[in-house]
Amino acid sequence: MPLQNRIVDNRDATVAGHLKRHMRNAGAFSLASAYFTIYGYELLAEELDAVGNVRFLFGDPNSVEDLDPSANEPKSFELTERGLEPNHTLQQKALAKRCADWVSKDTVAVRSISRANFLHGKMYLTDSPDGATAVVGSSNFTKRGLGGSDRPNLEINLATDDRHTLAELLEWFNRLWKDRRLTEDAKQRVLDALERIGGDYAPEAVYYKTLYELFRKDIEVRLAGEAAAAATGFTGSQIWNALYEFQKDGAQSAIAKLREHNGCILADSVGLGKTYTALAVIKYFELRNERVLVLCPRKLFENWSLYPAIYGHRQNPFLEDRFGYTVLAHSDLSRDSGSSGGINLANFNWRNYDLVVIDESHNFRNDGGQRYRRLLDEVVKQGSKTRVLMLSATPVNTSLTDLRNQIYLMTEGREDSFRESLGVGSIRTLMAAAQRVFKHWETGQTKGGSRYKEQLLENLGADPAK
Repeated sequence: MPLQNRIVDNRDATVAGHLKRHMRNAGAFSLASAYFTIYGYELLAEELDAVGNVRFLFGDPNSVEDLDPSANEPKSFELTERGLEPNHTLQQKALAKRCADWVSKDTVAVRSISRANFLHGKMYLTDSPDGATAVVGSSNFTKRGLGGSDRPNLEINLATDDRHTLAELLEWFNRLWKDRRLTEDAKQRVLDALERIGGDYAPEAVYYKTLYELFRKDIEVRLAGEAAAAATGFTGSQIWNALYEFQKDGAQSAIAKLREHNGCILADSVGLGKTYTALAVIKYFELRNERVLVLCPRKLFENWSLYPAIYGHRQNPFLEDRFGYTVLAHSDLSRDSGSSGGINLANFNWRNYDLVVIDESHNFRNDGGQRYRRLLDEVVKQGSKTRVLMLSATPVNTSLTDLRNQIYLMTEGREDSFRESLGVGSIRTLMAAAQRVFKHWETGQTKGGSRYKEQLLENLGADPAK
């Protein structure tokens, strides 16, 4: 029965289903697609293996390494409470090897457009003793594009067997295929990519790849911060070049967490140079034209007032950095008048800062205190979005409630701020559960009465409110 013209949109009929019917006795099959994936091949593998001659023209040979280009790209593994579980890695390897066997045939030719993001047309042209047919439209050679997934793309394709239209389509394809300035042979590149997918890997390569995938987001945030630091001249500052390597690592990590989570606690032990590390973080944000407030105990006021250029201190080792942060004491949060370091507290605008650095932040472990409430309500919550960097060698004094209340300064008191970024549904619930587990472990109430760190970490488990 003549086909003439019909729409194939992956609803009433799928592209894969249509092609299967018309490729059964095909002697030649020509297709153009922006992408080529092994899961697209899987849908038509039997038919493609039987076709006498295949010409594949597509936009990006590297797309073969994508499982299926889309926002919902499937992962090779997932992290669960039972550990790392493979989803479809073994199937993927076998499929990649089968696809490589097909591509390596003399009857299969692969060419690619040499200009990136240039080929957007999609066409499938079949020639068989039963007659020629074509599908032209929006469907890429992917699982969702061909309509093979549970949630296929809604496409708009026109299927036709009109001989004049088919002749024009074949002429269009042949012109592209023969244009050596616009296209290039891509068969070996595809085979190399398939070998990487289907090949065996050294154990250490698997280990490093696993670590990378687990910490991909943290790495990307860190790299983005490093790029921004280089652009602002941060790495050329005096304070940066005065740091030891471990302090540089600490500063970069703190910057990444401040950018991603809005807060960070620098909990290095006494003597490891938390002040210098914090100064580097301050310099980074000052170079981004952000306003910084340092809150410290009154006894440390002179230490912190050594570095800002406004004080003109002769012993300032970082004169060229021209620090511009403001310094006030913890106790100033209890005052509405008087002077502190030359600042008139009656007219001081607490809500004016983008970054607040709190030295000895464990002094703010009680969320019911007057200073704590003013810090949270006036400094953190009001005005511009405020990041909070806390310094303390002892962030926990009596219980994990101390840590929880300091974390609230990062989240503006919200319980679910880390639901999306860290999977923590409720900070309060998580800390309460962790405190109970720790108490049992500390008092020897665990199984067998042991107090091994490994047992504590295992019993802490995941967030119960996730």
